[in-house]
Amino acid sequence: MPETPLTSRPDDTGAQRRGRLYVSPGQPIENRRQLVVKLSWMSIWMIYLLYPVTDLTSGGHTTAGQVAGWLALAVFLGGYLTLIGLRSVRPGHKERDYLIVGLLLAIALVTPFALGEPWLTLFTYGSVCVGAVLPPRYGLPGVAGVTVAALVVSLLVHAHPDTMVAILLPCFLSGLAQTGLQRLIGTMKELREARAAVAHLAAAEERLRLARDLHDLLGHSLSLITLKSELAGRLMDQSQDAAARAQVADIEQVARQSLIDVREAVGGYRRPTLPVELAAARTALTAAQVALEADPEVAEGRPGLGGEEAGALAWALREAVTNIVRHGEGATLCTVTVDETWEGEGDHYAVLEVTDNGRGPGKSAPGNGLSGLEERLALVDGRLETGPGPRGRGFRLRALVPLRRVSA
Repeated sequence: MPETPLTSRPDDTGAQRRGRLYVSPGQPIENRRQLVVKLSWMSIWMIYLLYPVTDLTSGGHTTAGQVAGWLALAVFLGGYLTLIGLRSVRPGHKERDYLIVGLLLAIALVTPFALGEPWLTLFTYGSVCVGAVLPPRYGLPGVAGVTVAALVVSLLVHAHPDTMVAILLPCFLSGLAQTGLQRLIGTMKELREARAAVAHLAAAEERLRLARDLHDLLGHSLSLITLKSELAGRLMDQSQDAAARAQVADIEQVARQSLIDVREAVGGYRRPTLPVELAAARTALTAAQVALEADPEVAEGRPGLGGEEAGALAWALREAVTNIVRHGEGATLCTVTVDETWEGEGDHYAVLEVTDNGRGPGKSAPGNGLSGLEERLALVDGRLETGPGPRGRGFRLRALVPLRRVSA
């Protein structure tokens, strides 16, 4: 599976989302192609309008009745698709949505009296719209109210009992399903926000760690430099040049050591960590419509796993997820596990394994990303293993780094 190096964190997947024809429920439509695809999928449910269309083409109405019927049907269908499109592109305008739903319900109430019982099927679409527009706590009562209104109208137009059952049952169940879908969409939004918050909190924790490290390192060093500078100045005033030069040499040594300590601290700050990379991976894979199953131990530290080794595993996780997002055609599931293994003459390794169920690497050669990852792992005496996943499907990446022996 060819790979390219990752130049940024895999959190920002807006461009990838815009490039797809379909987006997950609850995500806004970002281009015309996605809107057309969504409207096309929703048009499949227009099959229930076959009853009013058949009624209009059966010749049982006058010319004025047919014109009024076609006009009402066109307005109803246009309002229904307009509601779907506007909620997909510009969600959050409750007054606008309520106005369109009110128009659709008015048409559904009037047309059965004017044109007959085949038009009762419009209540099904009204129930779905009510379940989609109303807040979750009012969705079920709203759907029940539309169903009761459909029942009353059916009785008033003396609809056949079989027709009543065929209309009222889908009316209630469709609205109920839409209410459940709205709750699911709300839960998905909360999960996405929670994952983003976890990633931000992890980044904030790293910043706090860097601030503490720099304070501890520079506070002591700068205080020592200040004291020795004052002492060197007094010694120079007393013409004790040799002692002053010794103090200046100590100042130079302290400054060099401080520079080394700061570089090490900054290097550790820049080093990725598994919890942060796991949160970023979850966000990227969710946007790419790939489910993530992660071992809880991925975000936990392992005894004997040093900072450099843990950073190398974090790089491996980042590279593997980027590989799936960019090249994992057909992938719907990504599995991340962490384990330990013994090899050779007692060599102890920590193993990070990332697999997907896509089409696999094919005959393509490894790209620059995997080559760079292999070099990173080699720096900590680790190694990289890649190949097809279980049963020859998908792609599997295994990163191994040594575990150090920790004495009691």
